[in-house]
Amino acid sequence: MGRKWNNIKEKKASKDANTSRVYSKFALEIYVAAKQGEPDPESNQALKFVLERAKTYNVPRQIIDRAIEKAKGGTEENYDELRYEGFGPNGSMLIVDALTNNVNRTASNVRAAFGKNGGNMGVSGSVSYMFDATAVFGIEGKSADEVLELLMEADIEVRDILEEEDSVIVYAEPDQFHAVQEAFKNVGITEFTVAELTMIAQNDVTLPEDAQVQFEKLIDALEDLEDVQRVYHNVDLGE
Repeated sequence: MGRKWNNIKEKKASKDANTSRVYSKFALEIYVAAKQGEPDPESNQALKFVLERAKTYNVPRQIIDRAIEKAKGGTEENYDELRYEGFGPNGSMLIVDALTNNVNRTASNVRAAFGKNGGNMGVSGSVSYMFDATAVFGIEGKSADEVLELLMEADIEVRDILEEEDSVIVYAEPDQFHAVQEAFKNVGITEFTVAELTMIAQNDVTLPEDAQVQFEKLIDALEDLEDVQRVYHNVDLGE
């Protein structure tokens, strides 16, 4: 896949010194998932998925419980899932996923973040065709060969299995997320360094230093927006 997943996640975590930002985004995502079905992860796959992600980001239990209890409370807050696509410096590409209770506010804020940081919004489909929806898992304590063998025994085909630093990273079709997860859990693997449904660029680009500085400001501006949940891009940010 050509993407150093651990490096990207560590870079993001180091930039998120204000972890309350990360936690608040997870709280909203958990609330929306719990509202969409039963507030029980065993019967609500969307909730189960976001809780697995939250675990890899060390979201505190009290934040998770508070979001689920809020969903049980029957509040009438409605949120829309939105996706924006756009271009950054030197033709770099970005996909922005948002959850919002005010579509006009979110669209205006996302457009402003692009415009103030060397980018511009694109139309739907202008960028996403260059990305692949992908399920990604990271585990420790196994070799790539061992992981391949256990997935083959579970009759699961994956796109790629790579050893990256201290982890084995599994890339699979998005509809195989729960199957891969269960295959691991059936052999006692319940802790993941990564458990994501994500968008991975088919080809990464490298920016000159000045453009990369501007691009990172664009990423920060987008991720600082309250309604933005995740930002995907095709830039190799290096080590």
